[in-house]
Amino acid sequence: MERSRRKEIEHHLTEEEIDELLREAEDDHHLRRLGFLKNLYRGDSIPEAADREGRSAATGGRWADAWNEDGLEGLMPSFGGGRPPKLDEDEQDELVEMLRDGQPWKSQEIQHLLQEEFGVSYSPNYLGTFLRKLGLSYAKPRPKRPHRPENPDEILEERVDDALDEDDQPHNKREGEDEEGWIVEDDICTDGGTVLGFFDASKPQPYDNSRRVWYVDDPHIERELVKTHDSAVGFYALNGESLVTFTENEEKEQICGVLEKIREQNPGKRILLVLDKHGSHRCKHTRKRAHQLGIDLIFIPSGSPHLNPIEQVWKYLKWTMAPIVVESEAEFKDLVQETFEKITKRVSFAKKWCEQFLDFRMLS
Repeated sequence: MERSRRKEIEHHLTEEEIDELLREAEDDHHLRRLGFLKNLYRGDSIPEAADREGRSAATGGRWADAWNEDGLEGLMPSFGGGRPPKLDEDEQDELVEMLRDGQPWKSQEIQHLLQEEFGVSYSPNYLGTFLRKLGLSYAKPRPKRPHRPENPDEILEERVDDALDEDDQPHNKREGEDEEGWIVEDDICTDGGTVLGFFDASKPQPYDNSRRVWYVDDPHIERELVKTHDSAVGFYALNGESLVTFTENEEKEQICGVLEKIREQNPGKRILLVLDKHGSHRCKHTRKRAHQLGIDLIFIPSGSPHLNPIEQVWKYLKWTMAPIVVESEAEFKDLVQETFEKITKRVSFAKKWCEQFLDFRMLS
């Protein structure tokens, strides 16, 4: 399955017309942008094309957007009329590199940097607009998980492709493991198509409070002192039957018991299960039992829970249940199952995942 990750570049001009414009160009600004455009025509990515012209990837992105939207007129610099920018193009690129080296920055720190290095200042109301034009983002910094690889999306894409390409070897088996036991059970049928789903455990509690609601008077809810020590283990199926059940723990025997329930709920088809690399998920015992049940496991890279859409299911489930009061653990578990069954009928939690990683033609 091939998938292009490059921005599509409009061909407003032929390459011969670009060459003619290059010969006629009289200043570096025009030469640089036309050279960037020709690099794109010859197959460079935006960062590669910009780097050849001594510009940052962010600058290349702005140039590419301007070219796609307005053609040559949008790409070429316009210095006529109006007040000239406080920082010219070269200074803007220099600023971006300074900000990249010291990121993240507070607005006050950037104002100080602008004054110290370039002798300019911007209105606080305009600074954000200016920085966004340079390609910067304004968001809460997210801690990076230490074990996450640099390219988790690419790794997962390869694993999904590998799982979809059926062969004679057990998908769950690792090189060098013994041959005994890696056989699909005789009463398991897997030739009726493929079910794809997402697997994970969570520990929702009756006192989770992640939702804001309206009050006239006192913003409190009286709750029974109810708590569950069990884990909710869920299977969010895109084109099959979803399932959630409670287990005393998340050890391998319990996980395999849930896999057996998933198989019962989805007979006659091969099952692809996307899940994290929890020890009880990736141990040989679980992988072998999954293979015997006709379930192929697709592990997301370490430290990459954002690549498992069921995480969004758990989040929405807790948000939905937040204002509901229950009187017992049994009532709470029933509520979890009822809510999970209802919200997993929606595939929207996995829409972006499917667009990025899945070829539906292979789920036949």
